[in-house]
Amino acid sequence: MAKDKIKKPRRPRAETPRGFRDYFGAEVRARATMLGRITDVYHAYGFDPLETSAVETVEALGKFLPDVDRPNEGVFAWQDEDDSWLALRYDLTAPLARVYAQNRMRLPSPYRRYQIGPVWRNEKPGPGRFRQFYQCDADTVGSGNVAADAEICAMLGDALEAAGIARSDFVVRINNRKVLNGVMETIGLLDPSDPEKDSARRGIVMRAIDKIDRLGPEGVRLLMGPGRKDESGDFTAGAGCGAEEADLVLAFMAARGSDGAATCARLRELVGASAAGLAGVEELEAIAELLQARGASGVIDPSVVRGLGYYTGPVYEAELTFDVVGDDGKPRQFGSVAGGGRYDDLVKRFTGEAVPATGISIGVDRLLAALGEKGRLASEEAGPVVITVMDRDAMPGYQAMAAELRAAGIRAEVFLGGGGMGKQLKYADQRRSAVAIIEGADERDRGVVQIKDLALGAQLASEIESHDDWKAQPAQVEAARDQLVAEVRAMLARGSGGQP
Repeated sequence: MAKDKIKKPRRPRAETPRGFRDYFGAEVRARATMLGRITDVYHAYGFDPLETSAVETVEALGKFLPDVDRPNEGVFAWQDEDDSWLALRYDLTAPLARVYAQNRMRLPSPYRRYQIGPVWRNEKPGPGRFRQFYQCDADTVGSGNVAADAEICAMLGDALEAAGIARSDFVVRINNRKVLNGVMETIGLLDPSDPEKDSARRGIVMRAIDKIDRLGPEGVRLLMGPGRKDESGDFTAGAGCGAEEADLVLAFMAARGSDGAATCARLRELVGASAAGLAGVEELEAIAELLQARGASGVIDPSVVRGLGYYTGPVYEAELTFDVVGDDGKPRQFGSVAGGGRYDDLVKRFTGEAVPATGISIGVDRLLAALGEKGRLASEEAGPVVITVMDRDAMPGYQAMAAELRAAGIRAEVFLGGGGMGKQLKYADQRRSAVAIIEGADERDRGVVQIKDLALGAQLASEIESHDDWKAQPAQVEAARDQLVAEVRAMLARGSGGQP
């Protein structure tokens, strides 16, 4: 009888899951630098940091998710042992509402916090669209004063400027969901006495308006009516509105005038007798006045809606106005990098009591990409000083060198791989190291080390033309062992590595 063949276990494929990506050293450092500048602004405005769990109950995340009939649609969710549904957080705002409701008796009111972290959305990935991405939020919970909204808008502008975006390269656009609600009343999609009626259809309309830059007016019109099929063949059901209703919504979106006063005057006409709509216009006028008084900029723009359903009042968006080259090779504006608004009912879901709140969220990856387009990312720092290993028995001495350099504030590491000098110097090059330390038996016996200027050495072939040039700028120097730190610091200070 033939022996059964033993099947080897299948090796897992080394690939990133669809819709996710990895971040390496330079990207992580650039992100940390940018976020440090932004959070310095938030701190200056009096906001405190907060960290929340990456996992929330689906009940806490709420019904604003794309499909309320399936608790795991739009999020990565699973059932716990007690049959309750848990999910990776969809954004940082719903967790804040839960935190405030849970700790409201010991938190100050208003509570001002900022938070940075990844969020996850179980949505169709695409070019530049990932299922995990970073957000940087700042919110004020407990103030119904529109001055809180104006402050968030002003702080957003200051944060973008601190990150490296010039004031001339962005605009903060402001609208009010109450104004949109007034338009919804006018077209028959909102009954103030029964706000839950037609909520699904209103959600379709709001998401359609939020996509006008990508879909254009005709795409919005299709989503307001019978529905729309995208280029991949996927069909999105429409809100079932008629042509007159679609015309009024499109007129609302195009109501931006030459100045804020003209825009508000047009909005008053469109909301008619709607009390909510008129209240929204008055709030926009107050925000514009407050921003003007403090010298901050903001533009009233009715096309700003924001897609999530929990916004109840002012909404805002930061749009970068400079051109980049699109995938089709044509210039286009970079677009939005931040958005937010007022969500007065989110905490109420937990407490039953009205708790006003407003905030902003910056798309970290998009803002990093924008800074890269403008050449304003923090320059990549040099790698650590690499101490080569010529004699493994001398490892304690090499480790002592690294400790001395680190104590002096200089990044340093001992090479812990295998191979000769060529491999070690190649490693130092991969690490973007500016300096390498070499100590063999001869150097150790004489009490010296060789200090190799790797950055200068790479330039010799193109920049040093004569023996005199070589003598004036040697790429390698010999130094007494007890002068190691001083000589490395001097070499770095000459500009090769940019370290202290």
